Amino acid sequence: MPHDDPCPPTRHTGPGRSPVRIVWSTYRGLYADNPRAVYEGLVARGTPEATHTWLCTAATQHTFPPGVATVRYGTADARAALEAADVVVANDCMSMSWDKQPSTTYLQTWHGTPLKRIHHDVQPARPGWLDAPDLDVARWDHLLSPNAASTERLRGAFRFRGQVHETGYPRNDVLSSPGCDAVRAEVRSRLGIAEGTAAVLYAPTWRDDLVLDRAGDSAADLRIDLADFTARLGGDHVLLVRMHNIVADRLDLPDDLPVLDVSEEPDPSGLYLAADVLVTDYSSVMFDFAVTGKPILFFTYDLAHYRDDLRGFYVDLVEIAPGPLLGTSTELIDALADLDGVRERSAPRYAHFRATFCHLEDGHATERVLDLLFPPAAAGTTTRGGDDRAR
Repeated sequence: MPHDDPCPPTRHTGPGRSPVRIVWSTYRGLYADNPRAVYEGLVARGTPEATHTWLCTAATQHTFPPGVATVRYGTADARAALEAADVVVANDCMSMSWDKQPSTTYLQTWHGTPLKRIHHDVQPARPGWLDAPDLDVARWDHLLSPNAASTERLRGAFRFRGQVHETGYPRNDVLSSPGCDAVRAEVRSRLGIAEGTAAVLYAPTWRDDLVLDRAGDSAADLRIDLADFTARLGGDHVLLVRMHNIVADRLDLPDDLPVLDVSEEPDPSGLYLAADVLVTDYSSVMFDFAVTGKPILFFTYDLAHYRDDLRGFYVDLVEIAPGPLLGTSTELIDALADLDGVRERSAPRYAHFRATFCHLEDGHATERVLDLLFPPAAAGTTTRGGDDRAR
């Protein structure tokens, strides 16, 4: 049920009023994901009048578009911007210290449909691991849910008592937009993917035990036999490897094989459009990629360990997966060589998966989120009130 705010603060932005001050944060420093889509949608809409400040890092500051104001995450300037904001939009917990004002509206978009357990649902909990994130959760006024199946899982994992809104994810609007073919062509051209070459996007999640317990490791283990991939498919296939941002700096790929590291691409939606097939494991990218309708293969060589020892799942991947679960590199390459057969055999499961997890991905999620932040019926105001999509 919606959380009722007995006295929702309101900021007027009509004639003679100052612009709405909005601070944006994606993974504490990127120009990407749901906040980017909402920001670009708001700029295109043109109302209300607003000033925008993005949180960045020293490494990402140069990646923001010209003219976009930035401050570095964790600095005094970032704290001052957040404490002066009328609206804050983020896609992840901000662990830096700042005091949210009573008049500030904080929208948390989050960044994926949960398959693997997250936040308080990960047991056993590491001492102190969630102390700072939980302080941020306490600041949230609104949380987005990408689909009905995720709403209560997100609420429970974060122990969030505010409003959860089923809107779909703004970042996915481009996947069904009229311009998706142009985006595909641009990304493939920029990456140097020749016409007629099948692009295989490999986007695995990270492993808690390899990252948190073995922080000194320098290389990521793909588990894909690149020599076999090259020998069997390399003539007309290219492997695009996108590691999770937590381990992206550990990837070391050979230069002489048809493999590209695309981990630094800030916005994966272009990669989803550029690719012809997704290979993943337990990453939430499966739910976004399914919007495209293109085949998905699951390279689940450590399924039992990940499910039973590391994270656990909210649902049984074996039951819901819209494509085959493959335990070895040989099985994976066999499936890539038989994508027509994969499509045919997976069609009923794929359709059910999309109906369950992609039912709100209609290209209009950004509009719904903007209407949530700036309700049309109350033009010129920003409120913390709910709407009829809150669950």
